[in-house]
Amino acid sequence: MLFNGMPRFRPMRPSAMVAILALGCLLAGGGFDSVSAQKKDENFNTNAPHAILMEAESGSILFERNADELVYPASLAKLMTAEVVFNEIKKGNVTLADEAIISENAWRTGGAPSHTSSMFAAIHSRVKVEDLLRGVIIQSGNDACIALAEGLAGNETAFGIMMTKRAREIGLAKSTFTNSTGLHSPGMKVTARELGKLAQHIIRTYPEFYPIYGEREFTWNKIRQFNRNPLLASGADGMKTGFTKEAGYGLVASQFQNGLRLIVVVMGLKGEKERADEARKMLDWGFRSFESRVLFGEGQTVGEAKVFGGQKGYVPLVGSGPIRLMVPRNSSEKIVARVTYTGPLAAPVEAGRTTGVLKVWRGDTLALEAPLHTGEEVGKGSLSQRAFDAFAESVIALFRAGAERL
Repeated sequence: MLFNGMPRFRPMRPSAMVAILALGCLLAGGGFDSVSAQKKDENFNTNAPHAILMEAESGSILFERNADELVYPASLAKLMTAEVVFNEIKKGNVTLADEAIISENAWRTGGAPSHTSSMFAAIHSRVKVEDLLRGVIIQSGNDACIALAEGLAGNETAFGIMMTKRAREIGLAKSTFTNSTGLHSPGMKVTARELGKLAQHIIRTYPEFYPIYGEREFTWNKIRQFNRNPLLASGADGMKTGFTKEAGYGLVASQFQNGLRLIVVVMGLKGEKERADEARKMLDWGFRSFESRVLFGEGQTVGEAKVFGGQKGYVPLVGSGPIRLMVPRNSSEKIVARVTYTGPLAAPVEAGRTTGVLKVWRGDTLALEAPLHTGEEVGKGSLSQRAFDAFAESVIALFRAGAERL
C-alpha cells in the first residue's frame, strides 16, 4: 500500500538492546593498583548461608552469598507487614490514631497463650495503630501483627495476598508472603537480596517511621520489652531480627557511618550470637574496605537509545541523579557496565521517561542496577524519515531471523 507515494511500514516489535561501556576511565580518582575481584572475595567470608551487604543510597552490592535463593523469612517478614501499614497511612486509608481490636485469634495465635514473641495486648482490647507498629517493630509482637492484618484486610490470608501484591509493586519479584507474623508457612519464602531492597525502600520512603526501628524499648500492658536487634548497641539504627526452627536465625540491620549507610542481611544461622557476630563483621568490613565513587554525574549521558521514526535517531539516557558505585579501596577490580533497554523507542519520546537500566559488574558481582530515563524529548520525524526507519528495522529483523536459523 502506498501513502503519499511512499511505502507504508509498521514499526518492528521492540527487542532488548544492550550497549557495553568501558568504565575504567570514568571512576574518579584512578589509582587502582592492588587486588583482583577474586582475591577480594577470598579475603572475606561469612558463616551465613544467605547474605548480602549493600549501600543504601545507590543500591551498590558489596558482598553477596546465595542472595537469590528463596528461604523462609521468620520474623523478617514483619518488615513487609510494616511497609504495608506505612503505605496505607501514606495513602490516607488509615491513621496512627485509628484503633484495631485484639481478636481472640490474635491473642491465641500471637499473644500470651502462643508462647511466641508478643506485645502482650489484652484480648478484646482496642490498640492504636501507632502502638501496634511499635509492638511489631520493637517487640516483634505477633499479636500486634495479626491485629493490624485483621484491621486492614479482615484476616491473615487476605493480608498475605495484600503483602505479596505490595511486594511486587515495589520491585520484589520473587518473595511471597502468606501471613503478617513470619510464623512458619510452607508457602512463604523470600530472598536475602529482596529483603535488602525492602529495607532500602523503607529507609528511603518512610523517613518519618524509620526511627522507630532504632528505639531501644517499648512498654505495653505494663510489660517492658527491649528491642531485639543486637547491633543497636554498636552503631546500627535498625532493623529486624527473626527466628524459627525452619528458617534459623536471621537479621536485617542498617548503620550510617562517615556519610554512608550500609544494609546487611544474614539468614539461616545457628544461634543468636553467630547472627549478631556475622552481621557486625560484615558491616565493619564494608565500612573499612569500600568507598563511594562517582560513575556518572547528574545529567551526564550514560548511553543512548535508538529512536524509531523520530527527528533524531537516538535519545540520551541519564540517571535520576549522580550514579555512584561502591568500590574496594586501592583495588584493580575489572568493572564492566551494560545499558539495557527495550527498543527502538517509537517517536514521539518524552523527556524523563524511564527507559532502561545501567548494570555494573565489579568482577563477577552484579554490583549496581541504576534506572535510566530519557534526557530530552524527541518529536516525530518526517514521513520519509519514518519510512526509512521502518525499512531499516525490516532489514534488521530479517537479519536476526536468518541468524537464529543458523
